[in-house]
Formats: sequence, structure tokens, C-alpha cells
Amino acid sequence: MRRLLASGVAALALVATAATAQSGGQALEQSFDSMISTADQLGWLQTMSSAPNHVGAPHNKANADMQLALFKQWGWDARIERFDVLYPTPISTTLELVTPTRVQLGGQEPAIAEDPTSSQTAGALPPYVAYQGDGDVTAPVVYVNYGMPDDYDALEQRGISVKGKIVLARYGGGWRGLKPKLAQEHGAAGCLIYSDPADDSYAEADVFPKGGGRPDAGVQRGSVADMPIYPGDPLTPGIGSTPGAKRLTREQAITILKIPTLPISYRDATRIIAALDGPLVTGKQRGGLPLAYHWGGSDAVKVHLAVKSDWSQKPVYNVIATLRGSTYPDEWIVRGNHRDGWVFGASDPLTGQVALMSEAKALGALYRGGWRPARTIVYASWDGEEPGLLGSTEWAEAHADELKRKALMYINTDGNGRGFLGAGGSHELQHFVNQAANDVLDPKTNVPAARRGRAAILARGYSDKESVRPEQFEAAKSGGDFPLSALGSGSDYTAFLQHLGIASLNLGFGGEDESDGSYHSVYDSYYHVTHFDDPGLQYGAALSKLVGRVVMRAADAPRVPARYGDFATAVGRYLTDIKKLAADQREKDRTLADLRREGDFALAASPRDPIVAPRDQGVTPLIDMLVLENAVDHLKRAASAADATLGRASDLPPATQARINASLARIDQLLIDPAGLPGRPWFKNLVYAPGTLTGYGAKTLPGVREAIEQRRWDDARTYVERTAKVLEDYANRLDQAAAIGRPAA
Repeated sequence: MRRLLASGVAALALVATAATAQSGGQALEQSFDSMISTADQLGWLQTMSSAPNHVGAPHNKANADMQLALFKQWGWDARIERFDVLYPTPISTTLELVTPTRVQLGGQEPAIAEDPTSSQTAGALPPYVAYQGDGDVTAPVVYVNYGMPDDYDALEQRGISVKGKIVLARYGGGWRGLKPKLAQEHGAAGCLIYSDPADDSYAEADVFPKGGGRPDAGVQRGSVADMPIYPGDPLTPGIGSTPGAKRLTREQAITILKIPTLPISYRDATRIIAALDGPLVTGKQRGGLPLAYHWGGSDAVKVHLAVKSDWSQKPVYNVIATLRGSTYPDEWIVRGNHRDGWVFGASDPLTGQVALMSEAKALGALYRGGWRPARTIVYASWDGEEPGLLGSTEWAEAHADELKRKALMYINTDGNGRGFLGAGGSHELQHFVNQAANDVLDPKTNVPAARRGRAAILARGYSDKESVRPEQFEAAKSGGDFPLSALGSGSDYTAFLQHLGIASLNLGFGGEDESDGSYHSVYDSYYHVTHFDDPGLQYGAALSKLVGRVVMRAADAPRVPARYGDFATAVGRYLTDIKKLAADQREKDRTLADLRREGDFALAASPRDPIVAPRDQGVTPLIDMLVLENAVDHLKRAASAADATLGRASDLPPATQARINASLARIDQLLIDPAGLPGRPWFKNLVYAPGTLTGYGAKTLPGVREAIEQRRWDDARTYVERTAKVLEDYANRLDQAAAIGRPAA
């Protein structure tokens, strides 16, 4: 720590005079770029990933203290905000194959000689998943592929039940927490989750340490809390977990699962799969291990699974740093990245964290040299993201009223790799992000990051059309903006965007790194990052330059840098998708009825894979969406008029400009419905949400879309109306802004 502090003082002294001489715009950004140091980032990364970083770990708190000292040294007004949250840690974990032979499985991952920190696990937690249900069971095993709804349909067609069994699911296909949740709902007694080599090991890369692919003993930890219901402390939904907060009991917390669950390596999974009997698993449901897969379910293979946890409250420490705005101090640009990891966390999250620190150091130097942002800039180093977005959610809930008054934008990063720009967020910010990404060069090709991102979409779309959405391909083909993706969940933007209605972005680089192979394992290390993910942290520096521009431009722009036509276009596309979804589902329902009537499934069954017809769930009805179609049409017209007004706003009197800016500053809060989504009222944004059966993956216009997918017809009709209302409110606000700027008659 002393070496890092000393280098920070020297850097500030060198740039103070130069920063004073810079005057806004391009010169300011050039000065900012000159202070982004990969040497700084590498030093911080090595220090911060040198010991386990889970919630409650001494090194995680030491990292918070180090950051606090650095922020203060760099000229920020900084503090630590503590929240006490329910966070289970394992007291004991047991996994053994009981029949056909008794074999001890599980345990901590072995050290790899080339990776220095992989042997330093004395303070590390064993492989586990947070918020599973403690228990001790011995039962037969059923392989369930990814453990998603379609997989249970496949089991049902084969007459295989998981009731009272332990399911074995592979990572992928959907969010990890859905695997034990769906297993629990189908009556399973326990759940094991393993990383199949088809997904993040030798099917994709050379195995670590030769390459970055997951080694056979690597284990992916994670959270299985039911975060699509609500994230954050399971005991304080909707309120900050501050002293005196009213808390649920553990039994009342519906996001905590009920059955024991453990993650395991594919070396251990091989022992189990090799012994399973029953029908063969074929096609896409079969993984990449070099053996035959069977569904199992008989007493031929039994496993003993036991987990006992410490269910106490533990502290999380958010580092919050502020540069006060000179003109609009009560308008905030908030930027965050989490700090905690499952073990060392070098890639996830510390590659993003050290990029944030580079930005903070440079912004602090500019501030000390005389620059003053017009708006207040708030930087956050979140704790407790990995178990359930704990730090950011509790902070956002505790400060909800203030954030809804003051926060104009939240900018998030997480682990960063190398390769292509990835950008998701509120679509009115799409053009703004592209402007910044066009001014930052990709380190490998020396072309603008946005240009290389478009090239990647075009190349992928040509080779594999299913990997790229049609509108993304068309946008890239036309040479337009690099398209933003919709945000689901899985990182710290969730509370800001989907609970409070604050416009948000999530930015990063990836696609050429091999971090999937170390993800949430003991091998997510400084060695792995600097050899296989982002050697030299060149893309770490690029991320700092990109996000720094977004922050500075948002802080100093005369208004929120939005182009509302992009949002309206995206929403129109989402409505088209939903109408197609309903039509396609209706046609599939009718086809199934025909196939069942003709007995085609019985005729197609083979002795090797006997199947029966899927259940007949009826035919998807026609859902009247006229009111939603009208709202989207209004939104498109209103967005066009508002964008035209903003395009000539500089010619308007300052007082008029101020009225327009004030009317649009917090427009995204109009997408919030106080009642929230069906069955999960914490999620209130009716345009963007994580899917209940996708977790991380986004569902757009989720109240309507998921109701149709899940065959909840009354909810579909209700949320057509509710979604139309929030879009009409949004369009009306755009109309008001356009009217303010319209010449008097």
C-alpha cells in the first residue's frame, strides 16, 4: 500500500499545473488520457487480488481502506458506508458418491504451480453457492442438462421424475440460481451444478495453465438467491439494511432457497455421469465429456450431499467518493464497480475496479488542477455484489429519495477483458455512448472502439445469424451507431435502473479473453488475467478512457445527453417482438394439438429414447394490444419532436433551455410502475427487467412478454394497459419539452 500511495502523490504533483492550463472539451480529455496508467492498474490489481476477497474477508476490508485513502489523497470527498446483511458462509460441505462405489468428492481446488496465489487459500471459503438451503440428503441422481424449463419438459416426456432425487445440472442455458429453484419446484431433494467442458473448458480453449480454459478441478462458485424476485439483503427487501431496519426472518425471506446445493468440478461430475443409467442423452442436451450421458434416476447411483452454513449478518463496506459540481451540485452522475470476489477476484471484478481507480485518480488530478465539473460526480466501490448485489442495492434503497431527486445517470462496469466493446443500457443514451466510443481507440487494431464493435457484429452475424439480433446486424451494416443491448441483471446497475428508474449504462470489453475458464474459481487470479485475459491491461486503460469520457461529458453537458428517438425505436422493436412471440406460440400450440391427435410422438419414439407427447396446454389466445400499439406510436412521434427541439436548443433563450432540461432530467422514472411486475413488485421498470426464468438475461416490456411466455393471460391483458400507461406518460413528458421550445404563435 505504501508504494501505491507514494506513486499517487508524485503523479498529482506532475499533472496539477498542466490540468490548470487545460480548458474543457478535447484538451481536458487529452489531459485525462495522459494520466491513465497501465502500470498503476497492474500494481493495484496485484495488490488487491493477493488474498481472498469475499464478503467478510480481512483483505476485502483492507482493499476498502486502501481505496478510501487513495480517493482522499486524489482530492475526493470520500467515506465508507457500512451495511449489515445476511450472508451465509459454509461451516461444512460434504459430497460423496455412495453407490455404485463410495468415493469422496468436492473440496477446495488444488494449487497449480504456475499460478502463485492458487496455493494461498487458507483464508478462502470452500466451493459453495450462497443462499442455498442447508440440508443433509442421500438420494439417486438425475442429470437435467442445464436444468431449465425445457429440460424438465424433456424429462417429463421420458417419464423421469426428480422428486426426492438430487439433480445434476451443468452451468449455462440460464442463470445459476434457477437451477436449484426449478429443481426445488419439481420436488428434488438437492442440486449439484458443474461446469461442463463444452461450455468453458477444452471445447473453447486450452486448459489452464497452458491456456485460460477451466481445468478439470475448477469450480464455479456463485449466488443462487432468487434475485429475479429482488436483489440485496434477503431480510430487508425495498429498504436499506441500516441499524434499526425492520428485518424479515430467514424463513420469511422468499429469495433464500430450500434445498442443499453445491457447485462441483467436471472431474467430480464425470464420476457421477459415468455411472448413470436410463435413456441416453443425445443432441444439444449432451455435454462435452468424452463418455455417454444418461438421464439416470434409479438407485444405481446415489450421492450424499450435505451443507451446513453460518447464517449470521456480516458487514459490507461501500467506498463512496464525491467531486462536488460547480453549477448543478444537486445533479449527480454516479459511476460504480464492485470490489468483492468469490476468491481472489482478479478478473471479476478487479479488472473493472482498477479501471475505475484510474479514472478517479485522473479526475481528482484535474480537479486539483482547477477543473470543476458542472454536475456532482459520485464514484462507488461496491461491496457484496457477488452474493446478491448487496452493497449497491442497500445503498440505493437507503438513499432512494435522494437518488430519485438528484441522480441523472448511473454508469456501471464489472470485470473487463480484451476484444470488443460491449455496451448495454437505457437506449436514449445509445448515441451518447457511441460518440465517446468513437473517440477511444481499440488497443489491438487502433481503430475506434465503436467501429471494431460494429465489425464484430457484422462478422458474427454473417457466420452465425442466431448469435446476433437482426436489428443489431442491420444497424451495424448501415454504419449507424453501435447498438446498445437491453439490461437484465447480474451487476450493480439493477437497483438504479429497474427499481428507481435512473437511466443506466453497463460498459466493458471482451470476446478475446479467456476469463470464462477462471470465472468464480480460485484460478481467477492476477496470473490468469495477465497471461490470458488482458495482458498488460491495455483494455483496462481503454475502458478508463471510455468511461472517463462518458462521466466528464455527462457532468459538463448542458443537458442529459439523450436522443429519445433511439429509445422509441427500441420500444417499437420490442412490441413487434412480443406480437411475433404470441403469434408463433399460438401456431406452435396448434401444431402440438395436431401432432397429439395423430399420435405422431408415439410413432416417433425409439427404444433408445422413449418419449411421450408434451402436455397440451391449450392455444395461446389473441391478446388485444391496440392500446400499447397506440402508446408506442405516440412515443415515436413525441421522441421525434423532442429530438428536433433539442437539436436547436442552443438557439433558445437560457431560461427556456433550463425549463426543457428540467422537464427531461428524470424522465426515466416515468417508466416505473409503483405496483411493479407480477409476483415481484421490487422490479418496477416496465421496459427493462431480468427474466424470471433467465436471471441475468433481459426481458423487455417484461410484464407483457413474460405473461405470454408463461401463459398468464390475465396478467398479459393487465400489463398491456399498465405498460401503455407508462409509455404514454413518457411520451407526454417529451411533448411538454417540445412545447416549451416551440416558438410562440
